[in-house]
Amino acid sequence: MSAKKKFAGIEREVPEHAKSTVTRLFSYLHGQRVRLTVVCISIVIYVALSIWNPMYSAIVIDHLWQSVQAAWQAGTPFSVTGAMGRELVQLTLQYLCTWLFYYLQSYLMANVAENLVLALCSQIAQKLHRLPLRFFDQNLAGEILSRVTNDLDKISEVLQTGLLKLIVAIGTIIGSLIVMFYYSVPLTLLFLVFMAVSMVVTNIVARKNLRCAAERQETIGALTGIVEEYYNGRDVIKAYNHEAESIQKVSEAAEANRQANQRADFLTNCVNPLIRLLTRLAQVVIAIISGKAMLSGTMSVGVVQAFFQYVNQTAEPLTEASYMINSLQAALASAERTFELLDEAEEIPDPVHPAVVERAEGRIAFEHVSFGYEPSRLLMKDISFTAQPGQKIAVVGSTGAGKTTLINLLMRFYEVNGGKITVDGIPTADMTRSGLRNNFGMVLQDTWLFGGTVAENIAYGRPDATREEIVAAARAAKVDYFIRTMPQGYDTVLDNEAANLSAGQRQLLTIARVFLCDPPILILDEATSSVDTRTEAEIGKAMKALMHGRTSFVIAHRLSTIRDTDSILFMEHGSIIEQGDHKTLLAKGGAYAALYYSQFE
Repeated sequence: MSAKKKFAGIEREVPEHAKSTVTRLFSYLHGQRVRLTVVCISIVIYVALSIWNPMYSAIVIDHLWQSVQAAWQAGTPFSVTGAMGRELVQLTLQYLCTWLFYYLQSYLMANVAENLVLALCSQIAQKLHRLPLRFFDQNLAGEILSRVTNDLDKISEVLQTGLLKLIVAIGTIIGSLIVMFYYSVPLTLLFLVFMAVSMVVTNIVARKNLRCAAERQETIGALTGIVEEYYNGRDVIKAYNHEAESIQKVSEAAEANRQANQRADFLTNCVNPLIRLLTRLAQVVIAIISGKAMLSGTMSVGVVQAFFQYVNQTAEPLTEASYMINSLQAALASAERTFELLDEAEEIPDPVHPAVVERAEGRIAFEHVSFGYEPSRLLMKDISFTAQPGQKIAVVGSTGAGKTTLINLLMRFYEVNGGKITVDGIPTADMTRSGLRNNFGMVLQDTWLFGGTVAENIAYGRPDATREEIVAAARAAKVDYFIRTMPQGYDTVLDNEAANLSAGQRQLLTIARVFLCDPPILILDEATSSVDTRTEAEIGKAMKALMHGRTSFVIAHRLSTIRDTDSILFMEHGSIIEQGDHKTLLAKGGAYAALYYSQFE
């Protein structure tokens, strides 16, 4: 099998097909047209008010200044009643409306973004169920989950804030600059010079920050991988006295992550003070020039303060433009990776009119089966054998010979490249996967228990089983006594790793799970490899009773456990090189005999 690889494009921060990604992303928004329409209207009104408010404030302040001067010259008390009061009330209402429409667009856009992410999450969840086992074998599970969660979070965040800010910023900047040119062309050009310098600095820092952000993500992934690996292997690390070396490697990875975080945080935090410094310098120069203009009477007090309002609401969006664009690019790259996952090749669909086998008799046949994880590199060629109902078939061979692959093909975890596999004469390809797998019970060497009670874990294959049936299955698997010694017996809650159980106890529970399902066909992949000799003997007796009348496939490394099988398939390099019962193969003196005698020298 090919080694696991990182998911395609995992480190990409810029989309390769931006136009098609945007088109596809917005196709998910068709059902939210009403909300988007209200958002667009709110943005237009908000931008219009943001441009109009400073202009109207110039009029109000000029009138206010004139009223103050008139009252001072006449020696009368100053009052804001009448027209002056109405103007102040109107200005206040305009600011309130500006806030209202900003809140409305932000709230609705957050709603749109979360609905979009929910739709993508639902599609991804369904997609993961339809992806073939090949995909999960070739990609790291942690990377897939990380990409799914992080990318969707990034899409949501940018839609809620980045995209909204960019649209508002563009409208506000254009409108503000038009009014600023109307008030004073020289002051506006001076302001744009300072802003051009700020944008150049910001763009340089933003590009470096993007590289640092990618480096930070890479170091976080490396650190997480090391910690997860060492946590899972903690017993082995302690057994071989590698604690110091492990701590050293974790420390080195943590230090690399710290340095990457430091560089990224420095670039993120240093640019704003620098840009604000340039903006303040621009304001100082503009203040000096506008002060002279006020003294000469070419600009009023209201116009000057309005001009400064436009400077403030234009400067920051201009300097943040590079960050906004980079965040949008990163979000599009995230969307592109999400769509790549959604476009992954799926399992071959189940037939429209499938063959139904309610409870198989157990006749299994491989007819000239060929298979390869890559079609151009076949692992198995022309595999043929037949298992009659009730027979016990052992599959043996060295590691990597293809034993587990043979079982995976039987269960349709993988699709064959040639030939066919039949159950009771019906090709498995003509059956639904669920219908096929309902006839099988599996006990794997690597046990899996989920977070839940002991009873729930045993009843995983039959959730509707009664407590009596669960207890009967546990007794058959020789695990009932052990369960009753636990704090709450069958209601004892296991964590998702069942760390409080030994490997043998975990495997006994999975064996009880198969007893409860009572399937017509059994697959045992080193089912007793983690139990002691006495327990193995007891389980062997129970298994013998369970396998009576059922077709059973046993993958075994200890050949002493398969001497009573009806047929032995000896595999090597993906091919069955010997078939027959134990006595026949020993008499033949071939590969099986050599392996058997090597275990009993």
